[in-house]
Amino acid sequence: MSDLKRQKGLNVRWFKQSLASIAEKITDGSHNPPKGVIESDYLMLSSKNVFDDNFHYDQPRYLTEAQFQQENKRTGIVQGDVLLTIVGTVGRCAVVPPNGPKITLQRSVAVIRPITKIILPRFLMYSFICRNEELNDQARGVAQKGIYLETLRDLLVIFPSLPEQQRIVALLDEAFAAIATAKANAEQNLKNARALFDSYLNAVFSRRGDGWVENKLVSLTSKIGSGATPRGGGESYKMEGTSLIRSLNVHDPGFRYSKLAFLDDGQADGLSNVIVQPGDVLLNITGTSVARCCIVPDDVLPARVNQHVSIIRPIASKLDSDFLHYLLISKYYKDQLLQTGAEGGATRQAITKAQIQDFTVGYPEDRGEQQSIVSKLDALRKETQHLESIYQKKIEALDALKKSILYQAFTGEL
Repeated sequence: MSDLKRQKGLNVRWFKQSLASIAEKITDGSHNPPKGVIESDYLMLSSKNVFDDNFHYDQPRYLTEAQFQQENKRTGIVQGDVLLTIVGTVGRCAVVPPNGPKITLQRSVAVIRPITKIILPRFLMYSFICRNEELNDQARGVAQKGIYLETLRDLLVIFPSLPEQQRIVALLDEAFAAIATAKANAEQNLKNARALFDSYLNAVFSRRGDGWVENKLVSLTSKIGSGATPRGGGESYKMEGTSLIRSLNVHDPGFRYSKLAFLDDGQADGLSNVIVQPGDVLLNITGTSVARCCIVPDDVLPARVNQHVSIIRPIASKLDSDFLHYLLISKYYKDQLLQTGAEGGATRQAITKAQIQDFTVGYPEDRGEQQSIVSKLDALRKETQHLESIYQKKIEALDALKKSILYQAFTGEL
């Protein structure tokens, strides 16, 4: 073991060695996992179950006792082993706790058993978490990136003496516990802000006031219809031109520009029956995103929609577009749309044009009252978004603080 350096003038010796020289075991999980059972006491985990200093045991592969005994010959996981994700989502790491469930692994996770008289399991875990970006850079592969075990074994690890490791781990444990608490509070406040708006929105449309009437959308709209995907699918899309709005662009309560597709003039002319106009309400009508809804933003026009998105164009004298949008994303009506979608497809959720036409909505006959409701909802939504921004920035700041503390720990500044 060779002296690496003295950190920041302190009398602390750090060392550098390959992972193979400080670990009793480095191996991955099963490359051919057996067919699982519905549920058992024996779990086979993959990278989706391993997080930084944490395990999520939801949706593992369950094994019979015989299957577990066979698979466990490879990994033989015990308390204190360090598990590192090495395929797909690379670099997440946790230490096997005492009294946990009986687990073995798929090949997307490596098990590393450190020689504890040299390096502590939790110190090694923090080292991996600190080097997450580096580990991702070393991942190779086209369809799915991963780290070869040979690369892992050759990985150089720096570490101080055991007493110094214990001091650093204690500081990191304490700091990260406080950060986790603060982050959980911020995340809960973020949820509360969103829930406040959703609750008020739902109350508006489920507790109607005087002067409200009900009608089917067919009598309140001048157009209801969806489009198609041009011949050639995604490979036929252009870098610019007429926007093609797909279900991935339509979200509650707003439009997402990411991966917006474009058509040339010929392709757009082929979809001339679904020309999107200002103020059109867009509704996803198939798949897992069914019933998501937004108003088309002016800056994506001219535009068309594909077969997974329906245009709903209110008659301006009867129904305000913003009012209809808020109505359709309220829980009261969203639940009805989802139920309609569940009934509309044998193998996947779907809402048909006829079902949209027959969909009954409640609204004030006075269009001025509709716009007044929209103004109140807009104001509350703006305030909610402001609160969400504050809490989201706090969450991001806590994540940045965690990275900063880790960096200090492994540069001798902690």
